[in-house]
Amino acid sequence: MRILAIDSSAQVASAAILSDEAVLAEYSVDYRKTHSQTLLPMIDEVLRMTETSKEEIAAIAVAAGPGSFTGLRIGAATVKGLAMVWNVPVVPVSTIAGLACNLAGTEDLVCPLMDARRGQVYTGVYGFEGSTIVEYMKDACVTIDPLIEKVNSLGRKITFVGDALAVFRSKIESSVTVPYSFAPIHLAKQRAASVGWLGLQLLAEGRTVSAEKFVPTYLRISQAEREREERLEGK
Repeated sequence: MRILAIDSSAQVASAAILSDEAVLAEYSVDYRKTHSQTLLPMIDEVLRMTETSKEEIAAIAVAAGPGSFTGLRIGAATVKGLAMVWNVPVVPVSTIAGLACNLAGTEDLVCPLMDARRGQVYTGVYGFEGSTIVEYMKDACVTIDPLIEKVNSLGRKITFVGDALAVFRSKIESSVTVPYSFAPIHLAKQRAASVGWLGLQLLAEGRTVSAEKFVPTYLRISQAEREREERLEGK
């Protein structure tokens, strides 16, 4: 069994082919290009390089959010189109949980931090019991102070991962009271292989949706929707 996994939830675009036993191919780009330029060519390349036909794909695992509104919509449109044509289910994977799975197997707790702008982060807290991921804090969009308060209250060593490390590193260094570390650069951002690893587990549990029913998870309204509400409130 093989699955296709993709993550377009942030600046990184990533696609991977996984079997039950291995990551057969992974292609990631974190460089000034739009996902509409990169995602389909990357998918085509990992399929071609692994000689994977559409008949061999059992499901498509996708980072379902939270994240960039544009990135999530591009990913959703791509996945829905392929899943309908290939007649396979979609496995929605939390972007935050997928990021945590970059560090699967660690004894530390893992706190993904994605920059949500406006002083906020998309975040959660996860741990691992063997190969099982355990949720210690639900995915949320929050400011950094209540997150740090939660992290400190858990009383365990924690590793931070994600693109918001560059924004909030000094705050973490000055305010976190439990032992902590930062993920190394090769594990610090979104990877389709991690989405696929968790996706294989969810697929085995039957946690799939049809292409028609799949929708991304945004956690908050878009800037355009927010500005529209503000205009309406101002009338």
